[in-house]
Amino acid sequence: MYKNQIKRILDITLSSTALIVLSPVMGVTALLVKKKLGSPVIFKQKRSGKDEKIFTMYKFRTMTDEKDAEGNLLPDDVRLTKFGKTLR
Repeated sequence: MYKNQIKRILDITLSSTALIVLSPVMGVTALLVKKKLGSPVIFKQKRSGKDEKIFTMYKFRTMTDEKDAEGNLLPDDVRLTKFGKTLR
């Protein structure tokens, strides 16, 4: 019973509370990302989860979209900004 019902309710309650409490911090972070790196502020990333089930993770942007002369993205260590390192 705990695994199927109580844990689900507890997860939703705690995550909702954390989201409300931390929303001012996330708002300030979003404004800083917008100012330092531009749009988009948040991006989606597909990840493999339990039993290799794919889920979508939403993350704050930490890199620029700089490209070389051929239009290819530069390596991650070049595109990662000082602000992005701090955010990570």
